[in-house]
Amino acid sequence: MNKKWFRIGMVSVFILSVALRFWGLERFNTLVFDEVYFAKFGNNYLTHTPFFNAHPPLSQYIIGIGIWIGSHIPFGHDTVNGLTGSMRSPWTYRWLNALTGSFIPLVVAAIAYQLSYRRIFAILAGLFTACDGIFLVESRYALSNIYIVIFGLLGHWFLLLALDNQNRRRSFWLVFAGITFGASVGTKWNGLWFLSGAYLIWIAAWVIHLIHSFPNSKFFFTSPLLKEAEGRSQESEFRRQEAEVNTYSPSSPSSQTPLQNLTQLNIFQMLFYLGIIPAFIYSIIWIPHLQLDKTYGFIAVHQQILKFHLHLGGNSPNVHPYCAAWYKWPLMTRPMAYYYQTAESITEPLPVMGPPLPAGAGQVVYDVHAMGNPFLWWFGVAAMLFLIGMLVSQVVIFWVKEKRFSTKATLSVDTWIALYLVINYAANLLPWVKVTRCVFIYHYMCAVVFIFLAIAWFVDQCLRSYYQQLRAVGVTITFIILVAFIFWMPIYLGLPLSPNGYKLRMWFNSWI
Repeated sequence: MNKKWFRIGMVSVFILSVALRFWGLERFNTLVFDEVYFAKFGNNYLTHTPFFNAHPPLSQYIIGIGIWIGSHIPFGHDTVNGLTGSMRSPWTYRWLNALTGSFIPLVVAAIAYQLSYRRIFAILAGLFTACDGIFLVESRYALSNIYIVIFGLLGHWFLLLALDNQNRRRSFWLVFAGITFGASVGTKWNGLWFLSGAYLIWIAAWVIHLIHSFPNSKFFFTSPLLKEAEGRSQESEFRRQEAEVNTYSPSSPSSQTPLQNLTQLNIFQMLFYLGIIPAFIYSIIWIPHLQLDKTYGFIAVHQQILKFHLHLGGNSPNVHPYCAAWYKWPLMTRPMAYYYQTAESITEPLPVMGPPLPAGAGQVVYDVHAMGNPFLWWFGVAAMLFLIGMLVSQVVIFWVKEKRFSTKATLSVDTWIALYLVINYAANLLPWVKVTRCVFIYHYMCAVVFIFLAIAWFVDQCLRSYYQQLRAVGVTITFIILVAFIFWMPIYLGLPLSPNGYKLRMWFNSWI
């Protein structure tokens, strides 16, 4: 694919993303799901109303800025309500989230391209992200999770750009990585997992480097039968290959990736750019909120937030009907409804607030379901398992062959990509294993983006294959994901459905 078609493809993905997020954005003249908190909090900053927030305040600042700008734009005010504490149109407190969410597929595509310099991989990653349901839903309402994701992903993209440059340019991108990682944590604390993923892949790169640097050290379990001459030959070969890696240049994208330069970052650079800077950004994010609400200081407000989450209750339907433990997320066994309302006809106006009609009375169902594209998620999990198996098999095969615990001296680009995706997926999922409070499927958003990258990588491998059967598999997977997105689109956008049409999309009772 040449540059022209690559640019056309990326622009098309962005246009699709924008159109889906802005279409009928003001459809429900009410507060949907956690808009009852975040839209109100954003408005509170404009009205200087003190309040307690159970999360860091960055996303509410942004929503407040969006409300202020939207209130001065001479359109989008056909419907208004006072549910935020002021008379606002739904468009004013949703439009900036929709615009921000529209850029997430582009950032995912940028990461994919930076990992491999493969244009098809990047376009597939962006397209699949644009065709996911939960990201679409979260972008269309005044909620906070898209900000965790986009800032965390920007941190990773800037880190990859830094690895692709040297000296001042590297420092420039590392500063931006630190800022955006800090912004992610400043949205919700679980944004910290994006930063931990960056540290883990850096540690993994150094472990691999040290294993190869000390071939006779404790990192190896070498058979005593290996000849000394063989050892010298292997060490010489390693040094030759290491020299090739250190002379990395993006001019040969088929065989290089910026991840190979991770060991060029030392511990002091990591602690400064991805430690001190994020901590500084996180701290200053709190200043406007603490100036507004002086009930608690910086330390005390964190103690209160922690206390709030510790007393929120366990993962049980008795606490909340949509509580879903972490192991239910990958296969999407318990999505949740953000909005559900019934009406007697399409022309009947929906009430601003109030319960739906009794069962059987409503002829039209309006449902906004926070659920992913099922086949995208399921195929993605399979692709992630494939990557894990690929990594494990490479270590096992090399150990059997060389009779020692090691890896190849120069990892292939696809091995680096697999390592990057697996580590970051685990970094954003496994911390939830120990969380005892009630959690929901939207907490999986930070991890599932790496699932999108995994299935995009797998499809790209299929499409690049010499075998026609594998190319057909790649095309088929892409087609199924797109058709599935169109099929479930009405419950992402809250479009009117008949009761039978709604039930047709609820494949499992646990989805309802």
